[in-house]
Amino acid sequence: MAFRPWLDSRRSWRQGHAPALVVIPLGLIVTVCVVDVLAPPDVHLGPLLVAAPAITVAFAGARVTALMGALAVLAQVLIGVLRGALTTANVQAQIAALVVVSAVCVVLCVVRDRRERQLHRVRSVAEAAQSVLLRPLPAHTGALRIAGLYLPAEEEADLGGDLYAVARTADHSTRLLIGDVRGNGLAAINNAALLLGAFRAAAHRQATLPRLAVHLDAAFRWDTAQWRSPAEQDNDEDFATAILLDIPDHDPVVHLISCGHPPPLLLRNAHLVPLVPEVSHLPIGFGGVFGAGTYDVQTFSFEVGDVLLLYTDGVIEARNAEGVFYPFTERASQWAKDDPDELLRLLQDDLLAHVHDHLSDDAAVVVIRRLAA
Repeated sequence: MAFRPWLDSRRSWRQGHAPALVVIPLGLIVTVCVVDVLAPPDVHLGPLLVAAPAITVAFAGARVTALMGALAVLAQVLIGVLRGALTTANVQAQIAALVVVSAVCVVLCVVRDRRERQLHRVRSVAEAAQSVLLRPLPAHTGALRIAGLYLPAEEEADLGGDLYAVARTADHSTRLLIGDVRGNGLAAINNAALLLGAFRAAAHRQATLPRLAVHLDAAFRWDTAQWRSPAEQDNDEDFATAILLDIPDHDPVVHLISCGHPPPLLLRNAHLVPLVPEVSHLPIGFGGVFGAGTYDVQTFSFEVGDVLLLYTDGVIEARNAEGVFYPFTERASQWAKDDPDELLRLLQDDLLAHVHDHLSDDAAVVVIRRLAA
């Protein structure tokens, strides 16, 4: 989920309101004609006709703008004929000015519409890339009900350094990954794509969570370092905090490995309990560097009706203009009985209201509810 693009909302607004708004320049043309013809000889309202094509630019395309410009020119000619002043220098100058302004307005419309079409094509490509990299989570898997929320810090972006993914195993369990890649921009997106690809390729093949964690760490380090010089590798700080989970279908537990990531929250009967593991390993990308070749799995109870909240630090570190952090744990406990999709909707509205629609960091949340087997 993401912010609604400004371009799409603008195009939708124009398409929905343009027919009704055409009345404004038409009314202006008719009013100026009537008043100018009936006014005393020393009162001239013809110059106001230039507002008709100028107003039309705001809500219509080039054809409608050209039509309003042509009507404005014809209205000025009509005024000149009725006043018997069509051949005067003043009226002819007004007609010429209307023609020039109308032409400029049409050119602006053409350029604007072309730019919007280009932006729309670029956005379509970006949305396609997002659907490949950050795929929507399945609504159901095994005995779980799942929903995911992604809020990019950059308003027009769809993907940043936060990530999540899910995979099924042959052992009737569901494996999940949520992570936060260091940095932002294209480098963070590239590393997020790398980690997601490594997880999807190996989550169903690696027999245990520790082996999966070792694979992700090795793949991340190898790919981020393969094209760097030795000097660049010494200064390399690419890493990602992450949590790996394995949830069996028929066993009311959750197994997890924490790699420097904020602990999940377990909601049970409106009570919230952080699942803080005894051991938190180094972030993905640092494990092999510092000789951490093994990973400890922590197991927690996860019963029918329980809700598990996975999140990134963009949620708990979101602050408003007064510097107050978002009270995530307090708000989440209030929505424990809601459906995962409804919980995320409430969370999104509440979080954006807290920060006044301006996130300083990407934010991702995954909600998992255990259902009856």
